[in-house]
Amino acid sequence: MSVFSEQRCFNHAVREAVARCPQCRRFYCRECITEHEDRVLCAACLKGLAQTQIHGRRRLHGIVRLVQVVTGLFIAWMFFYVLGRGLVLVPTAFHEGTVWEASGQEKP
Repeated sequence: MSVFSEQRCFNHAVREAVARCPQCRRFYCRECITEHEDRVLCAACLKGLAQTQIHGRRRLHGIVRLVQVVTGLFIAWMFFYVLGRGLVLVPTAFHEGTVWEASGQEKP
């Protein structure tokens, strides 16, 4: 195991290393290392971590959008189906206008 005092920063060869990135296993100085969610990471690993999180969010957003579209189409289909079934149940006499004659009223 190497000692930090003997190690140099991966980006700045003249600076002493103060931390080691747990993902890429390289040594870095105070400027190059950052803390993210209680983990010490280098800028490159942090950028890669952010990209994977963004990709996961985009994928989830796409799935949610697909579910919304399918649900909307289903609701529209059901609305027109029920409307059509209701119109089919209207008696033929109503469409022909004979229902008004049977009730004693004149045709409009």
